[in-house]
Amino acid sequence: MNGFVTALLALITAAVLQGTPLLFGTVGEILSEKSSNLNLGVEGMMYMGGAFGLGGAFYYEKLAGGAASGPAAILIALVFAFLAGCLGALLYSFITITLRANQNVTGLALAIFGTGVGQFVGEYMRVQEGSFIAISNGLKIYFQNSPFPAALQNIPIIGPLLFGYNIFVYLGVVIAVCMAVFLGKTRPGLHLRAVGESPATADAAGINVTRYKYLATVIGGGISAIGGMVYIMTIAGCVWNHEGLSGEGWLSVALVIFCLWRPVASIWGSILFGALMILYVRLQLPFIPDQIYKILPYIVTVIVLIFTSMRNSKDKQPPAALGSAYFREDR
Repeated sequence: MNGFVTALLALITAAVLQGTPLLFGTVGEILSEKSSNLNLGVEGMMYMGGAFGLGGAFYYEKLAGGAASGPAAILIALVFAFLAGCLGALLYSFITITLRANQNVTGLALAIFGTGVGQFVGEYMRVQEGSFIAISNGLKIYFQNSPFPAALQNIPIIGPLLFGYNIFVYLGVVIAVCMAVFLGKTRPGLHLRAVGESPATADAAGINVTRYKYLATVIGGGISAIGGMVYIMTIAGCVWNHEGLSGEGWLSVALVIFCLWRPVASIWGSILFGALMILYVRLQLPFIPDQIYKILPYIVTVIVLIFTSMRNSKDKQPPAALGSAYFREDR
């Protein structure tokens, strides 16, 4: 029994850590889609966030020398990753909101563009430094270890489940809960949802549609990019890997559908997807290829999409205007 509990705890812990980058990517995309902007460029923004976030922490440590502060390095990595995602999302917003271009095509272009930018920046830093880009073991502790004291972490069962994760796990949960409260309980949040459901009606009610769409998309892009930084600084071991992030952004987009555009649901959804992503390592069956394991999150998403479409419940559907450009002249 003890062996089973230990294995289960290890699986849950690994699932939470693997799902945390997805949580950031999903929550950011939910915010964007609530404004009716379908930004499929999450993959590219996560690549940009990973490269710029790692670069910010790396060069901060290089400049500070032995005086580098762990909390300061985390803050710098967060800011650099967030700003990188904001820039990518701002480009997307200008093309789709101001120029009214097709959102699907623009999102796919951003995914390709952002991936290229992230890989270029990561490889450029590697070539300039002449070696792998990585922060020191002293700073890695702050990114990868739990911020809680050992007394809490060592509590049987509860300690590892609640207090044994890195700081980004708790940050992601806080952002998801705050976003749920924002969208459901505040006036700006309700205005944003109105923009996503019917921009023309929101415009007629005096809501600045353009402002809400820009802010939601840009901030959402910044949050998604943090997920890329979290992946590099935790799962990838604080070392740049230009192929490590592959697929994380697309899984985040799938997770938005799986969670039915609900920020709180993205918390347990990301843990489930994290478990599915590592299942081929924890539960290997010789007659099932690894590739089947790796597409399980997408299979589950398709199944959920089919069932929700059959039920035709409005609260389980995407924003009515999602993916459509708003032409005020047609109002």
